[in-house]
Amino acid sequence: MLTYSMANNKIRNFILISFMSILISRLIPHPPNFSTAIAVAFYLPALFGIKYIFLTLTAFIFSDLIIGMHNLLLFTWGSIVFIGLFSKYFKSFYSRLIGIIGSCLIFFIISNFGVWFLSNTYSSDLSGLITCYVMGLPFLQNSFFSSIVIAIFIELLITIKFSKVYISKINTKFLY
Repeated sequence: MLTYSMANNKIRNFILISFMSILISRLIPHPPNFSTAIAVAFYLPALFGIKYIFLTLTAFIFSDLIIGMHNLLLFTWGSIVFIGLFSKYFKSFYSRLIGIIGSCLIFFIISNFGVWFLSNTYSSDLSGLITCYVMGLPFLQNSFFSSIVIAIFIELLITIKFSKVYISKINTKFLY
């Protein structure tokens, strides 16, 4: 039987591992947009509850403080919050895989809109916006690939009985 102290230690360790996963995947050298960040931003609130959006956002903020602040923070951080809120509607394996694809699209649409809106790189008309999205497609491809790989890994972990028990201790509403 888990005592209150043991349960708190497991939750604290879970939070630390989740935070470090996002932080490290953003800080180590990697191809652009190839990280665990979108998948973890989706899965933390999807599995453990929307209160974990704050954890994801905090990891993004902390890593941006290290990487360097930029003028797209409202768009990137906003998309992370939106992905977290969006994730609560995906309860099954297949729906969560669709949710991961949707999360990549949400991040792509919002962050590239920010690039178009705040930079002088593209013309300030519909043509410039379309060009911005077309130029961002390689980044979307990297997001899809990394997020789907991480999603499949997380889904495999979820199938393990220990994981189901662990998740249900943190989120009593979890159903698999």
